[in-house]
Amino acid sequence: MALPSRPPAHYRKVDLMQYGFGQVQGSVDTGPGTILYIEDLTVSFDGFKALDGLTLYVDDGELRCLIGPNGAGKTTLMDVITGKTRPQRGTAYFGHNIDLLSLSEPEIATAGIGRKFQRPTVFEHQTVFENLWLALRANKAVWPTLVARLDNAARERIDEVLATIGLSSVRERRAGALAHGQKQWLEIGMLLMQAPRLLLLDEPVAGMTHQEIEHTVALLRSLAGRHTIIVVDHDMEFVRSIGRRVTVLHEGRVLAEGKMQDVQQNPKVIEVYLGDAAGGDPGRAHALHP
Repeated sequence: MALPSRPPAHYRKVDLMQYGFGQVQGSVDTGPGTILYIEDLTVSFDGFKALDGLTLYVDDGELRCLIGPNGAGKTTLMDVITGKTRPQRGTAYFGHNIDLLSLSEPEIATAGIGRKFQRPTVFEHQTVFENLWLALRANKAVWPTLVARLDNAARERIDEVLATIGLSSVRERRAGALAHGQKQWLEIGMLLMQAPRLLLLDEPVAGMTHQEIEHTVALLRSLAGRHTIIVVDHDMEFVRSIGRRVTVLHEGRVLAEGKMQDVQQNPKVIEVYLGDAAGGDPGRAHALHP
């Protein structure tokens, strides 16, 4: 199978701040359908290679899961994509035309990449509605276009996101009074308010009840296609339920990639997970094959 073609060298930094809302999102050129090009990324910390020549391609609208043992490079990869960490070698392109390594963290967010960390960070003393409104105001690309039509455009957008995340009935409830799962959905909604093309979600179902996990599965499935989603998680049952394509990282490299059922049978993957079990984490090996 042919790999996606690498973006031409003459495409470099795009001045994203010159665009208005909608134009920023439309500026991402996905060409034949690939939205994220990661090639030969290497990141070292005091001699330790967190990423070691990692190459990864993600299609536009795809729902991709990243799994792997602790220290495999999952968080570091997210950090590079969002501009928090700079690699010593390699390239990272958002579409064909946006060189992520030449942009700051705010510029990458403006380009259409949103990230959610494991622990929800919502404004607990504000209502659900107010949290979404604050998220909208925080997007500097959106705010100038909404000044003249706050009541209509903003409220319609908030209502739409409330319906998507399933929190319409608690719109006036303080965020601090929400259940854990509801806080996670609210934070996903806050990202959606900024209309990202790519969502990076770090362990979105950690600490959730079974019912909350089912709601999250349905939510992410509904978002796939309209958004590209990369999920990092250790809950294999959750990964099996949403992962149409799974990438396994190990020691900063891609160890295996494909459908979950194929990845589970990969001898290299089995060896890595069984090795973790021998090192004191038997639950991880069991999780691979329940």
